[in-house]
Amino acid sequence: MVMMNRQIVLDVDTGNDDAVAIAMAAGRSGLDVLACTTVRGNLPLEETTDNTLRMLGAIGRPDIPVYAGLGRPFAPRPYPFAPGRSAGLMHESVLPLPPSTRTAESTSAIDWLIATLRATTQPITIVALAPLTNIAAAATAAPEIVDAIDEIVIMGGGHEFGNRTPAAEFNIYADPIAADVVFQAGFQRVTVMPLDATHDVVTDRAMIEQIRALGTDGAAAVAAVLDFYIAGHDASHPMDSPASAPVHDALCVSYLMDPEVVDLRHVAVSVDTTGFQNFGRTTVDVNHRGNAAPNVWWGFSADQARFDRTVLESLRA
Repeated sequence: MVMMNRQIVLDVDTGNDDAVAIAMAAGRSGLDVLACTTVRGNLPLEETTDNTLRMLGAIGRPDIPVYAGLGRPFAPRPYPFAPGRSAGLMHESVLPLPPSTRTAESTSAIDWLIATLRATTQPITIVALAPLTNIAAAATAAPEIVDAIDEIVIMGGGHEFGNRTPAAEFNIYADPIAADVVFQAGFQRVTVMPLDATHDVVTDRAMIEQIRALGTDGAAAVAAVLDFYIAGHDASHPMDSPASAPVHDALCVSYLMDPEVVDLRHVAVSVDTTGFQNFGRTTVDVNHRGNAAPNVWWGFSADQARFDRTVLESLRA
C-alpha cells in the first residue's frame, strides 16, 4: 500500500544508484519530494550536486529544489579514506544525461533543513541515501528538529558483511561519527536498509529492458544510469548472478511505497568510530547481549518481487 502525500527529503550523493532512487521517489510513488540535499560521498560534492540536478531535469522534475550540503566529513577521521576497488567503476562523475537548466539553491542544505523542520506543521520523512554528514550536522546544530521527523530511512550498514571493508558498508564508513550521532539522536523512528537487505533485491539487464520498455522519461533515465552501474558492479563486486547488481538506495524508496518489501526487526545498533579493523562497522545486537535499548528498525532481508513491482510502478508516469 502506498503512503499517499507523505512529505520526504532525499539526502543524496548522486551516484548512479541514488539517481534511480530519485527517479522512483519523484515519479509515480505517492510521495511528495520537498527537496534534494546533497553531500560528499560516492563523488565530490560538486559532482553529486550536478548529477542530482541532471537527474531531476531528465525526469521532468526540475521544480524540485536542490540544496548543496557538506563537502567533508562531520568530524575528522582517525584513518585516511582511500578509494576502494569500485572507485570510478559504478558511479559516473557526470551522469549520461543532459545538463540541467537550473542550479542549486543559494541556501546551504544544513540551513534549509533546520529552517524547514523548525517551520513545518506536518511530519517530514528524511530518506538518507548517502553518508549521514548533513543529517548529523543539522541535528547537532538544532537538536529540536529531531521531533519534526516522523522517520529517517537510511541506506547504510551491514550485519553479515561490509562492502567498503570486510566489516563496513560504504555510507557508514565514509563518515562513521556522523552515523553514530544520527543513530543516537533520538529520532522517533530510524529504519535502516543495510547490505543484508539490499543484496536480496538485485537488478539485471532483463530488468533494465523492462524499465526501458515503459517508455517514460524517468524510465529512460534510469535505464541509462543502470547500464553503467551494473557493468561496474560486475567488474568490482560480482554477484552470484552475472551482470546484476543491488541498487541499494532504491530499496529505501521501495520500502516507503510498500513497507512489506523488507523484513524489519527492532534492534540496538552502534557504530565503531575508533577501531582500525572494524572502523565504520555497524554492530547489531541481534541476541540482546548488550544493555542498550533497541534504537533502529533493521532490514534483515527483502522481497525481490515486491521490489521489482515498486520500481516499475514508480517509473510508469
